Amino acid sequence: MKIDPRCDLLSRILNDVVAQIQVGAAPDHAWAEAKRAFEAAREKEDVELFVAIEEKDLESLKRIVWDWQSGKRPLVEHDRDVLKRALKAFRQRLKIVRLDSESTMGHGPMSSGRESSIVGVRPPDQYPKEVWDELVRQKRLIEGRDGVYELPPE
Repeated sequence: MKIDPRCDLLSRILNDVVAQIQVGAAPDHAWAEAKRAFEAAREKEDVELFVAIEEKDLESLKRIVWDWQSGKRPLVEHDRDVLKRALKAFRQRLKIVRLDSESTMGHGPMSSGRESSIVGVRPPDQYPKEVWDELVRQKRLIEGRDGVYELPPE
């Protein structure tokens, strides 16, 4: 698996690694993937995570991944940065789509225009679905139908 540190979440990759090891599917390959992902993320602050991967300690890694999913442990800085960039890209796309909607032809020169009724858009393709799923899990986005997401009410 090719890891893109700019848009892949380390937490999701490690969750997949735990699942692979638990079913017994090439554990050596899975641990190598975990190590590659950890190095690609350049995550130096989380010593406990580093030790779990280096020592191939499945129980420690499972606990870390569970704590991320339950919200008991903050995501690593790498993941927080990816989510922040993704949300910014989403907001930018939503803004552009709304502006485009508001500026369509058909308004008279003396009209005050109209406000867009668009509340959701498809997220940018540069980020995988796992990123958008994590933002939904964190309640920073709302998943609609047909791959459309929207911002939660303020």
